[in-house]
Amino acid sequence: MTSVSVFFGLLLLAAFLCLYRLWKGPTAPDRTVAIDILGTLVVGFCALYAIHTRKAFYLNVGIAWALLSFVGTIALAKYLEGKPYDE
Repeated sequence: MTSVSVFFGLLLLAAFLCLYRLWKGPTAPDRTVAIDILGTLVVGFCALYAIHTRKAFYLNVGIAWALLSFVGTIALAKYLEGKPYDE
């Protein structure tokens, strides 16, 4: 078993723990943090897959995912706070 497989397993475990927190809550900010961490884990999956396949394309996918995840988290936080998006 290679170290990449071990890291894939650890990321998968962390993803399931985040999904549990997303499902259980108990508050909306808890769920928002879980969604944000899931986005970070997807970036980690992309990076590990890029290492495993030796193709840099997956790093580009991970960078794009990180940017979209950041913007989505900011929009969700502003919505939960009750502020308009243009502020």
